[in-house]
Amino acid sequence: MKTSQELTFNDLSREEGLLTTVDVNTLRPMPVDYQTFPWKVITDEQKKQYCCLLDDINVLLIPVPQTKAEEEEIVNRFLDGVRKLFTPENNWTCLAMLDTTMDYCAQCNSCSAACHLYEMSNEHEMYRPNFRSELFRRIYKQYVKKEPLAKWRYGDTELNWKTVVRLAELSYRCNLCRRCAQVCPIGVDNGLVARELRKLFSQEFGWNPRELHEKGTKLQLEVGSSTGMNPSVVQETVEFIDEDYVETTEYEFKTPWDVPNADILLIHNAGEMLAWPDNIAAFSLIFEAAGLSWTLSSEIAGYDSVNYGVFYDDVQAARVAIKHAEAAKKLGVKKIVLGECGHAHKALTVIADRILPPDLNIPRESCFPVLRDIVLGGRLKLDPSRNNFPVTLHDPCNLVRLMGVVKPQRDVLHAICPQFREMTPHGVENYCCGGGSGFAIMTRNNINEWRMNITGRKKMEQICGAFKDCLGPEVKKYVCAPCSNCKGQIRELLEQNNLLEKNGMQYGGLVELIVNAMTDVKPGFIKWEEE
Repeated sequence: MKTSQELTFNDLSREEGLLTTVDVNTLRPMPVDYQTFPWKVITDEQKKQYCCLLDDINVLLIPVPQTKAEEEEIVNRFLDGVRKLFTPENNWTCLAMLDTTMDYCAQCNSCSAACHLYEMSNEHEMYRPNFRSELFRRIYKQYVKKEPLAKWRYGDTELNWKTVVRLAELSYRCNLCRRCAQVCPIGVDNGLVARELRKLFSQEFGWNPRELHEKGTKLQLEVGSSTGMNPSVVQETVEFIDEDYVETTEYEFKTPWDVPNADILLIHNAGEMLAWPDNIAAFSLIFEAAGLSWTLSSEIAGYDSVNYGVFYDDVQAARVAIKHAEAAKKLGVKKIVLGECGHAHKALTVIADRILPPDLNIPRESCFPVLRDIVLGGRLKLDPSRNNFPVTLHDPCNLVRLMGVVKPQRDVLHAICPQFREMTPHGVENYCCGGGSGFAIMTRNNINEWRMNITGRKKMEQICGAFKDCLGPEVKKYVCAPCSNCKGQIRELLEQNNLLEKNGMQYGGLVELIVNAMTDVKPGFIKWEEE
């Protein structure tokens, strides 16, 4: 097994067994009582069945090849997939940026300095954003593009089946937050390389996380939601949420379904209906109180903005996005408004612009400008003193850095939260929650330990920094995380370390804070741990 300092590119093709590890006992200490989770041992049975060759985490469950012919087939199919990535007919969505990234990299390591994963793994060489990209770049130049003197110019890199399966796993040692791309002085996008590799392995081999594929896009397209809720179940669930929160808030509202020609089709992340029903109720209550013309849709996928294809496969992303647009077109709404889900924003705005046909290119908007206009436009009766506790804001990567939706949510928080304070850094320079690119819904094969020990460590450090003047349990404090995926990750960070109780921390979305400040609503919409 290689240490970080010993590791070379050719070790990925030569080494037997696990390539490397991170010593969790040497990780940076935290300002609060934060548990470090030991890696669970990968069993001999797992090693016999799956390629457990990279590190202590196993995401893809790649079967071990049994013959030389199978080993050669892995290499050949991989090279076929690389060729497709660099042809416009197969990759017109991302080719231009990928091509640029392959041609230009100064190896300045600005990306490494910006990466939370590299920093919190004790600067492990393999987790540099440009380690993965440089390995792929060398393979592409030498074996596919076959540039003259490629071995001399870029390094002679060995390619065999072990290189391929390790590169596949390595594409899932990234949150796709693209902070690395933001700081690159020449615009190289190492996060895009990781995502394009995921796409290659999904489309050519069927290697993808089951949480994103079988339990994600496939289930959503078949049933209607990655939660497994079909249209009748989801309507019953929302009806129950309405009844429950009408009783607790003492405010009458009813969520509308399938209203033709409404101004807005609101699409939630359906996971909120099961995990955070207060978020669903808050949206309904705010939209009704503000007098908006809006509706939900009961069409297949029309009520679940989740689109896990954006993390791993353009084909799956397109299939889900088309379902969303078809639901809006059928109702004749003026625009789609996306609820608090960062990757759904990216999927149905940025990505969908490249894949939706003209007849389905219905206007699509984030909920945050809508909420800002409601709050600042005086359409609700609000008492900010109801939110007179420390509040900080987590910026979801897909919403803020990748789409530029930075100010609307801050305008709302400044208006309704007297003790709002920023994390450091914040806005487009924020750090990922650590659950990005689908990790927040994965818990097997040391993935949960990876999220707690490494990828979420920087976000926990940021949260503690924002509340450094009131870290004890005496002061209630709120982490506003307006994204379902981010909330899932932050929930785990807080719950697994018992910080909800021990340090008086709570988490939730933006709409919950708005309703908590509404004077027409019974006080106490936000529930604290001891309640």
